Amino acid sequence: MMWRNFNGQSIQEPIKFSVEKIIIREHELGNKLKVCIGTDSQVKGDYTEFATVIVFLRKGKGGFMLIHNEQSTVNYSIKERMIMEVSKSIEIAYELCELFTQYDVDMEVHADINTNPQFKSNVALSEATGYILGMGFAFKTKPEAFASSSCANKMVH
Repeated sequence: MMWRNFNGQSIQEPIKFSVEKIIIREHELGNKLKVCIGTDSQVKGDYTEFATVIVFLRKGKGGFMLIHNEQSTVNYSIKERMIMEVSKSIEIAYELCELFTQYDVDMEVHADINTNPQFKSNVALSEATGYILGMGFAFKTKPEAFASSSCANKMVH
């Protein structure tokens, strides 16, 4: 799984090592971190592109993110695609959650799902909520889910 920073520089080591280095660096600089993980997707003809982001927020001092893009040729229904987005976010949150606990970093999973039933993404709300809560993660949905609906959204090419 290839990750990169916002400048496009690819990360050659496992993401867990990079995230731990970032947490240590930020703590040494005196920054209190919060991490938000989210995924967004876009259907592009015969494939779907997913972008997953790990957003690091420095309390009172802005933030930055790491990005991973991937493509799938599966023809997803809207509900399947929303659950796949959540699944990709949970996968990375699960891989990193030990680090967040070890270094006392708050983490949220952001789901690009609308709580308003008038929106198509709402069909996946109850399953996504159960999935995220079942894994024990704090989460946000639209409109508070900026990691998925704003950050990841900008990274889907």
